[in-house]
Amino acid sequence: MDIDFKNVPKHYAARTHEKMEDVLMDPNGVGPSIHYYMIRGGKNQKNITVWEPGTVSGEYIKTYGHYHVGQLDENYDILFGQGIALVQKLAMDENGEMIADKVEEFKAIVTKPGNRIYMAPGYGHLLVNTGETYFVTADDSPVDFEERDPTSFPGHADYTLVKKMRGFAYYVVEHDGQPALKKNPLYKSIAKEDLDGLPVVG
Repeated sequence: MDIDFKNVPKHYAARTHEKMEDVLMDPNGVGPSIHYYMIRGGKNQKNITVWEPGTVSGEYIKTYGHYHVGQLDENYDILFGQGIALVQKLAMDENGEMIADKVEEFKAIVTKPGNRIYMAPGYGHLLVNTGETYFVTADDSPVDFEERDPTSFPGHADYTLVKKMRGFAYYVVEHDGQPALKKNPLYKSIAKEDLDGLPVVG
């Protein structure tokens, strides 16, 4: 067996509370020092992501979220714990550019271990841990370990629009001990939505 170990230090990637403040419902809320972490597998292995349990000012721990640009797509396999996936597609302007505050389609998907969720090109997504334990997934996104701008790839992940809107069209919050959705007031419109039976709270 001939294995090249040079990328081992790059496998572990953590998202700190400080980095998550951009997209939290309450950026001043108190949360864990690390919200989630990933073991990056590169092009030939899957990526494993682990979320901490808990909430920040009532909002469940989540990933930052990003949009797929070009032909990037991926599959998420739910391995352990309880969670919700949020998937949204933004409206486009006459130049084919995404409009940050207008959602063409929004979908919430309540997950359980054994589920597979497909994230299509052009869609944004994030996942949320709504349980009392770790939430764990495996995904097949092509991670590149080279030091270069990912926007130079034919397909890549764009985080800037999520940051601009301080998250997705809904936040996943704890309400009477159960997950619920709360609208993000920065979004102007949602043309189509499927909330998977989750209540919306004010």
